[in-house]
Amino acid sequence: MARSSPASYTLPFSASSSFTSHGSSHKGIFTVKWIRRSGLRLPISPKYTDSPSSLVSSYGYSCVCSVKNPAVNPVSGRKPSDGILKVPSSSECDVSSSIWNWRGYRIRYQSSGKNGPALILIHGFGANSDHWRKNISFLSKTNRVYSIDLIGYGYSEKPNPRDFEANSFYTFETWAAQLNDFCADVVKEDAFFICNSIGGVVGLQAAIMEPQICKGILLLNISLRMLHIKKQPWYGRPFIKSFQSLLRNTELGKIFYNAVATKESVKSILFQCYHDKSAVTDELVQIILQPGLDPGAADVFLEFICYSGGPLPEDLLPKVKCPVLVAWGDKDPWEPIELGKAFANFEAVEDFVVLPNVGHCPQDEAPDIVNPLIQSFVKRHSEG
Repeated sequence: MARSSPASYTLPFSASSSFTSHGSSHKGIFTVKWIRRSGLRLPISPKYTDSPSSLVSSYGYSCVCSVKNPAVNPVSGRKPSDGILKVPSSSECDVSSSIWNWRGYRIRYQSSGKNGPALILIHGFGANSDHWRKNISFLSKTNRVYSIDLIGYGYSEKPNPRDFEANSFYTFETWAAQLNDFCADVVKEDAFFICNSIGGVVGLQAAIMEPQICKGILLLNISLRMLHIKKQPWYGRPFIKSFQSLLRNTELGKIFYNAVATKESVKSILFQCYHDKSAVTDELVQIILQPGLDPGAADVFLEFICYSGGPLPEDLLPKVKCPVLVAWGDKDPWEPIELGKAFANFEAVEDFVVLPNVGHCPQDEAPDIVNPLIQSFVKRHSEG
């Protein structure tokens, strides 16, 4: 059921985006804690090592592994240790990076904060939980915050899609089930879903599958899925299917991926979708690129770009029972705001917020606007 469009508005707030938040361990979950090294920006993956050592992540956090509990690669064949990696005590050592075992697959997530409503931050295509590094700290002051790597992305395991039927594993239904199970197994209570891009479709799908779990959804530039088969002209559909088969089943796909998975290409793509080019730093490029160099990443990438079916956001929104806030960077070249404004007419959508001079990833490009927006949405639906 549609309703009249609410007035759009912008937020004048500003907020610190310093990365200080609280981490915790869970039974049966492998945990890594990071501590800030001031001014350090090294292009090194925050993955784990098999020898006791001190590592530095791409965003300047040091992980010190103990001899008794050496780190284990979360995507290797070996199971993670039950121990917690020890780090020097510090008031800033409060962000945990952990491994959760989901249906036999290792899933990386980050957590912070001891009190308040639970939030789950859900990344977009080709990204990972590090894309929320500017948000976790601020939000954890009043909330328990979790940022998860969807299976196939970031430092979560990347099962080979060829082990399943075409377009049957890397789907929004799979990711939605992962999200809901994460709430049940790790968060252990209902939560707010804070989503960017395709993460928004994941959040909506999860809220429909298990409506009792989701307390509210904030969508940041949700993917319109313009390449969906339903949005293509009838005469172009056979060509699309043939091209997808070519990418999936020939060397052309790997050649294409190898051309994309470089620092130069990633930076060029980010320059397209970020309006503020100064936000496209070497740190950000490394955050996006590094997990994409893992074994299996190319197959996941190709599988998803060949996934032109599944749900559309406009089909999911009428089925959502919880409150939804839609926010949109008005300089997004991939998801035009004029098309996004149509979402304001859905009954579940309480407001449509225009984020001026912001591109496709507002949480990273404009955290000073997005963080208070998230906080106010959560507070509004947690009171009483």
